[in-house]
Amino acid sequence: MATILRDWSYRYQWLYDGISRLAALSVGGEGRFRQLALQNLTINSDTKVLDLCCGSGQTTQFLVKYSQNVTGLDASSLSLTRAKQNVPQADYVEAFAEDMPFADGEFDVVHTSAALHEMEPEQLQKILKEVYRVLRPGGVFTLVDFHQPTNPLFVPGLWLFFWLFETETAWKLLRTDLGELLRETGFQVDEPRLYAGGSLQVIRGVRE
Repeated sequence: MATILRDWSYRYQWLYDGISRLAALSVGGEGRFRQLALQNLTINSDTKVLDLCCGSGQTTQFLVKYSQNVTGLDASSLSLTRAKQNVPQADYVEAFAEDMPFADGEFDVVHTSAALHEMEPEQLQKILKEVYRVLRPGGVFTLVDFHQPTNPLFVPGLWLFFWLFETETAWKLLRTDLGELLRETGFQVDEPRLYAGGSLQVIRGVRE
């Protein structure tokens, strides 16, 4: 069932949007969820921003309000078609996150929202190395993704969501210390900020 519901959620935009809105209620709505990783982040009109695994532009729509140099990258042509329609102010590139067609140090900020839990551990490590490569020295990598809840009341809801819509990689992420992975890659990392009973984490790393 999880595979069928997951497939439907990506095939039908209305279903994906509905699921996203429902899941985001725990942090005050989807608009707030999509901007969690952007809080207290300095982005100017000329800041070069990469929205990694941008999907159909759910966070890209907020990034373009701050910068005129936003690029969205995703491996799904269907998602990018939707993103171009939803947020035409950004540029878009179809590519895999672990093999990005960008020059070293090309971006000031790399952002990703609820995407890393889709990756196998080896793939995740490659992606973090690529993010480090395409960021300029002093550039910022900011992300929001799942985290093992610190409040037991949030455990049943998160597990039900995983069983219905996610795969084994999401469960693996709950057992992964993302902050430590970023440090091993070379980033300077602060302690993660936790939301929704600890079921969501925002991590920010600075390239040295």
